[in-house]
Amino acid sequence: MASDFFHPNIGGVESHIYQLSQRFLRKGHKVIVITHAYDDRVGIRYMTSGLKVYYLPFLVIYNQCTLPTLFTSFPIVRYILIREQINIVHGHSAFSALAHEVMFHAKTLGLKTVFTDHSLFGFADASAIITNKLLKVMLSVCNRVICVSHTGKENTALRAGVDPNRIFVIPHPVDTDVFRPLSTANQIDKMTIVILSRLVYRKGIDLLAGVIPQICRQYPSIKFLIGGEGPKRIVLEEMIERHSLQNRITLVGHVNPDKVRDVMVQGDIFLNCSLTEAFCIAIIEAAACGLQVVSTKVGGVPEVLPEELIWFAEPSVEGVYDGIVRAINDRIQGKIIAPQKSHEMVKSFYQWDDILERITFVYESVESDPIETIDERIQKFWNFDVATGMFFLFITVVCHFLFKLFSYFVPESEIELVPEFDYNELRKTNNNNDDNHNDNKCQ
Repeated sequence: MASDFFHPNIGGVESHIYQLSQRFLRKGHKVIVITHAYDDRVGIRYMTSGLKVYYLPFLVIYNQCTLPTLFTSFPIVRYILIREQINIVHGHSAFSALAHEVMFHAKTLGLKTVFTDHSLFGFADASAIITNKLLKVMLSVCNRVICVSHTGKENTALRAGVDPNRIFVIPHPVDTDVFRPLSTANQIDKMTIVILSRLVYRKGIDLLAGVIPQICRQYPSIKFLIGGEGPKRIVLEEMIERHSLQNRITLVGHVNPDKVRDVMVQGDIFLNCSLTEAFCIAIIEAAACGLQVVSTKVGGVPEVLPEELIWFAEPSVEGVYDGIVRAINDRIQGKIIAPQKSHEMVKSFYQWDDILERITFVYESVESDPIETIDERIQKFWNFDVATGMFFLFITVVCHFLFKLFSYFVPESEIELVPEFDYNELRKTNNNNDDNHNDNKCQ
């Protein structure tokens, strides 16, 4: 698994990579994660179930994304992939430069690659144009693509020019054994609205800052609980100061993955204000915890939950306000599904065993693909426009030269291979040492 986004950072991509890795470890497969360093978290770290994570010392330039280097990252990525005896590299998120780099180097080494696109992109602004061009080139040599919703599949096929037959739609599952409602019901007259999100523009934090004062004026007893960090936190802090809402709004900051459920169950309504969203795993987790879900009707959100479990809103301050008011009124009138029933519905929709079987099918289909030669990759790049084609031709040739150079000075035979890891043996040891071992806590 390769991505810029992984723990201790919080988000849907981070959670998905962690949970997916854990599930494959339990099936007896070998899984490692390659990501960039987070503060003092550098080098090799081990997480629950022996999940091995390489925190590489690469420069982070914006929003937890690393500076694309390609040539300087090749030696260490090559060493890791050979040492760990990797067969398939699975990159996550179109925003992640590291994911694209590791997949590119994997193709140079003759490995198979799979890419999961977790987000939606536009077609007009400068950022989207550059990202789409990069994605189009990178996915041209990727074996398979996974999207988390049908809307996401259409978006990826259009902006990256990927053959729809190479794209699989596999949603994010939720561990419903962890995300479960409280055994006691909350008081109707004291409602709390929970928001758990990265505090960035794409997540609609500006809409949130506009709608909270209106709700607080309309409903004096309602409080807000906001979890997450990001550059838009200052917008919320300014809003709290301007409207003197210190007693009504709590900013809890960064929330560890094993504490997300504990934060969610403190509320009654979960609010998602995203401006664009391919899937949004947070609203599934909230529904599994028995919360009412109010969400902007954007991207793939309408595919996630049935109408009886979600209150849709337009992506505007007025639209979000109307959605919250409808949810509050329905709650007061008792027109909501009981938390336990909501949990059971989500449990039936998103089973990890089903999702794991579908992703395994993708991996198995990749293994039967022939290994692409450098000539075949050059031919694919040659079909792009002159500037793009020449640029990636140059990169491909240089990386191939580096591959030959390092193969001569540091041949594979001199790289010490990591012994096979027996997860079942570790699980037995852990169970013997601690009967109350919690699989969701990171060591």
